[in-house]
Amino acid sequence: MTKTPMFPTLRTRQARYAAGVALRKTVKRSSHALWTAPAKRPDPIGILLEQGKSRIADLLPIRHQRMKASPFAFLRGAAAVMASDLSFTPATGIRVQSCGDCHLDNFGCYPSPEGLPVFDINDFDETAPATFEWDLKRLATSLVLAGREASLPEKHCRRLAVSAVRHYVEEITRLSELPPLQAWNVRIDLRAVIDGIKDDTTRTGMMEKIQSELGAISGHFGMIDPKSSVRLKEHPPFVTRLPQHNDIVRGAFARYVSDMPPERRIVLERYALQDVLFKVVGIGSVGTFCALGLFTTADHEPLILQIKEAQTSVLEPFQGAVDMANHGERVVTGQRIMQASSDTFLGWTHTSGKRTTAQTGRKAGGGRDFYVRQTKDVRLAMIGEKIENGLLPEYAALCGRTLGRSHGRSADLPLLAGYLGKGHSFARAIADFAVHYADQSEKDWQAFTQAIADKRVCCA
Repeated sequence: MTKTPMFPTLRTRQARYAAGVALRKTVKRSSHALWTAPAKRPDPIGILLEQGKSRIADLLPIRHQRMKASPFAFLRGAAAVMASDLSFTPATGIRVQSCGDCHLDNFGCYPSPEGLPVFDINDFDETAPATFEWDLKRLATSLVLAGREASLPEKHCRRLAVSAVRHYVEEITRLSELPPLQAWNVRIDLRAVIDGIKDDTTRTGMMEKIQSELGAISGHFGMIDPKSSVRLKEHPPFVTRLPQHNDIVRGAFARYVSDMPPERRIVLERYALQDVLFKVVGIGSVGTFCALGLFTTADHEPLILQIKEAQTSVLEPFQGAVDMANHGERVVTGQRIMQASSDTFLGWTHTSGKRTTAQTGRKAGGGRDFYVRQTKDVRLAMIGEKIENGLLPEYAALCGRTLGRSHGRSADLPLLAGYLGKGHSFARAIADFAVHYADQSEKDWQAFTQAIADKRVCCA
């Protein structure tokens, strides 16, 4: 006999808001300002070295070289360190689908499936359910460090963090007043954002750049070898061929296609895999297995997909393991929840090697989980970088608003809005934390560079 499904007991928006207000007494908003390194704080260098055991050893020197560049670059690569540190801070228990690695360089621009430019979070390697304030604290810290790197006065660096949090609060408040379906469908149109830029020259230049880049998407921005329509173009040493791993990647791509939902598999089966290149990506991701696959139709119409390794999220040891057999599925699920407009070809797969639950000791290509997506449009991502470099305060506000929209898709919005209130005290608290933790990151970076000098950490 089939059991009738059980539906949750629903509470009114007013009751959920009141519960959020009541939570302020248990976890004061001002408490989020606190950061003092605990007496038994785990060694950040030790955390990074342990994480490296699951990575491709030959690529670790590149990762460490990129992290050595600045405190901000170190923060980007040290998501595991910050997750460990955040576990010692006050927690509201208001859970959302978290980015897990929320810093300003993990926001950017990309075309929607309809070809419209949207602005959103664009990296989900560490995504997992977690208490909402962790993403905010990491974003705010990255803004303080970015401001310092840009030689802004310290008070301006702090203002960047305040602005991001204030716009986050405003977005959560706005969304909490909408019906759930309407809140779910909100997206950030980049054209509308640029229309709001007050400087005429900047606004016009940015819009022209968007139009130019969108018009060039069909050319795949030079990723295809001009001498052959079935070969990708190498850019050694970071985009190159590794023939010894070709069969592994081709097998993983084949499993990805066969496991896709029928309505998407129909499209994918009109393409055939022609070429594979291997790619060194990002800072925090360096050392994980990543490749590009060029698929074409019989008429040489291209589709470029990226296959990237997914390991255990840095959040899971502290926020709870994700109940999914494949970490690629974890990444894809998190992305679909957080992004208002996701890639049509998002999917996950694995290698044919022996699969284990332990992350340590894995060899390249053996027993690994992957997610698959269309290759990021690098030039569109650069639009975000240009906004960031020229208009850092505006970019901070945009990132805060975007994170609010992303969290709003999984949060109990009235509960969260009730806790945040008008947001002034909460924003000040997160900004205070960001300044303190930026100081901590600078100390950790100095220790990291010394560990490189002492040969404790390998470096290119």
